Amino acid sequence: MKSTLLNMTVVLLGITLVASAGVGVVNMITVEPIAAAKQAATVAALNEVLPAFDETASQELTIDQLPITVYTATRGGEVAGYAVQTMTKQGFGGVVRLMVGFTPEGEVVNVNVLEQTETPGLGTKMADEGNPLVASVKGQRLEQKKLVDGKLAVTKDGGDVDALTAATISSRAYVDAINRAWMAYKSVATGSEPSDAASGATQPANEPEAQEGGHNE
Repeated sequence: MKSTLLNMTVVLLGITLVASAGVGVVNMITVEPIAAAKQAATVAALNEVLPAFDETASQELTIDQLPITVYTATRGGEVAGYAVQTMTKQGFGGVVRLMVGFTPEGEVVNVNVLEQTETPGLGTKMADEGNPLVASVKGQRLEQKKLVDGKLAVTKDGGDVDALTAATISSRAYVDAINRAWMAYKSVATGSEPSDAASGATQPANEPEAQEGGHNE
């Protein structure tokens, strides 16, 4: 019995070691392709939200305790624009990441959704071309919008950003991420310290979040 138990233990240990080695090898094989894919996605997003540029230099910021990356794009030695990789944790499905492009003067060039796990057919429409959210800010200087406490807000919260139908939470998250991008852009463009950009928009206790069609987003 002792001999059998010992043999089983040795065999199981051997299997564990082989499996661990296999996982390590797979990880080594996939790390570089994953990193390359991520870099390619970033480059594609930069091209989507910036005017024509030759190169970019990145700068890391922390706003509202969240990591933000600002890419300063140049062309012919002059600043062509700024792209901000921003995020929020206020989405209906969790984290939402955006790439927001600004001209040197602060006009929003475009917004690209990098990551979202919102409700299909509702919050996911934030990634659709020409959706109400991006249409409310694209080609505009945000300081000229109808601001609430100095920040962008959806119409339901007193601002003038049109929300996605039946997706108020997702829309607020999108706007929250853009506010953070705006603060980051102003910080880098002016050389000032970044301000907090949390929207502070909350759902009143007596106002249900249920939207059209009985959905709870």
